[in-house]
Amino acid sequence: MTYAHWLQDFETEAERRSQREDPPWERGAKLHPDVAKSIQRFQVGEAGDGANLIAKAAGDDTYLAAVKLFVAEEQNHARMLAGLLAAAGVPTIAKHWSDTVFVKLRRALGLRLELMVLLIAEVVALRYYRALRDGGGDPLVTQVAARILADEERHVPFHCHRLEVAFRELAKPARAAVFGAWRVLLLGVAATVAADHGAALRRLGVGRLVFVADVLTAFEAALARIRGEQPKPGPRYIPKRARPRGLF
Repeated sequence: MTYAHWLQDFETEAERRSQREDPPWERGAKLHPDVAKSIQRFQVGEAGDGANLIAKAAGDDTYLAAVKLFVAEEQNHARMLAGLLAAAGVPTIAKHWSDTVFVKLRRALGLRLELMVLLIAEVVALRYYRALRDGGGDPLVTQVAARILADEERHVPFHCHRLEVAFRELAKPARAAVFGAWRVLLLGVAATVAADHGAALRRLGVGRLVFVADVLTAFEAALARIRGEQPKPGPRYIPKRARPRGLF
């Protein structure tokens, strides 16, 4: 796909979203306190204005336009998560240390590093929102998580496309070294999220080790895209009752 194709994809989704009704917030939602606390933290992470990413994307008008629409989708995620929390009678929070760390990492250098850190957040989000969709146990939670997950499943290949271009001219040994360090960072982030959100994940039917393993699988599929390879299929979902408990 070219950036023009991605722009068209984002524009089509924006039009579809503008014509779609919001989830029925008035019905309310039931959230276990552990899950509510977890959603509060993810809501903060989705709520950035994207100004730094937009500034770094300047230079290619088509890509820049697509990035702006990507940021708008992320902000819509923050809005829907805030709506979900409100429907459950839970307030949002102003900040969380994990979001602060991610923002500092993303802003450290240029566009490539920002997208590398952002891709880590996106593959973590893939597994998290899948767990929330399948294990939330509330119709409104399921609907909100499903909408966000559908967007995240488009975001990952979008960022992989840009990173594939960014790494194309890098020599294979250098690229292998970067990817190795990237895996280490991803593993650290996945383990931190699993620990920080462990109580919520167990409520959603996902053990910590399962969560980390699934995030690693999704990340390897993303790396395959960046290398220009055909990614392997993602992990098959195992229903909550049939899934063995994690070791943690």
